[in-house]
Amino acid sequence: MRDVVLLVDAANVVGARPDGWWRDRAGAATRLLARLAGLPGRVVAGSAGKPWRVERVEVVLEGRARDAVAPEGGGLRVHRAPRDGDAEVVERAAGAGPGLVVVTADRGLRARLPGVEAVGPGWLHTVLDGDPEPGQ
Repeated sequence: MRDVVLLVDAANVVGARPDGWWRDRAGAATRLLARLAGLPGRVVAGSAGKPWRVERVEVVLEGRARDAVAPEGGGLRVHRAPRDGDAEVVERAAGAGPGLVVVTADRGLRARLPGVEAVGPGWLHTVLDGDPEPGQ
């Protein structure tokens, strides 16, 4: 089993579902943070179907989403980008150790992260929507 740290491009993940998030970006980000708070310590199906243990989740917020309210405690770390979110993701990825997986569908951002594994928002939404853990 592989231990991973998820680095989530929140704007990209929230924007992947047309659920009205644009009317309340901070509220949409707060809901995402609440859902992500349950991931640390969980075993999930990784991108290739092999199990991953989520060690922690780091989330990058930008723009009006920076006003989101994060849940207390746990393995969730929130980074409020002072500039654009992509630059913050790149900076956080550069300082990360092994096991980093970036969650984004942004091809331009992925190109700025050579050698870093990336999965799309669809994978994360499947996990958050209750995809059974491996072996269950």
